[in-house]
Amino acid sequence: MKKKKTSPNLIASNKQARRLYDLLETLEAGLSLTGSEVKSVRASKVSFKDGYVEFGNGEAFLVGVHIAPYENAGYAQHEPERKRRLLMHRAEIDRLRTKAEQKGLTVIPTKMYFSHGKAKVEVALAKGKKTFDRRDDLKQRDIDRDTARQLAER
Repeated sequence: MKKKKTSPNLIASNKQARRLYDLLETLEAGLSLTGSEVKSVRASKVSFKDGYVEFGNGEAFLVGVHIAPYENAGYAQHEPERKRRLLMHRAEIDRLRTKAEQKGLTVIPTKMYFSHGKAKVEVALAKGKKTFDRRDDLKQRDIDRDTARQLAER
């Protein structure tokens, strides 16, 4: 039995993002990687855990995303959790930075994938959910599941 992937280019997705945040707007950004990082990313050795986007000097950096060391890299290993530069237009960076600063929002990575041989990251402008919002989501999901089950029985 073959394992089905959601997309042939998808490397990793941030499953916690939709649970912990309300995603308001998404944007695609390129990712500046070293050679051993690309090999490791192609092997899907990526973890978003506490990843976020940081702004500084007119640039955007991906912080807290863990890319495991590539075992065959020899002496040319990379640091697993280093800051990685995001490749975006200046206007996009400025727009995201001002929205994040003014409204108290954060920019988080949601997906990593390859597009035309280039590593891309989908970043989202997000607002953190409160605990009661998360509980409401769980309650609504349970209600939807129960109604679907009852409709299937009829």
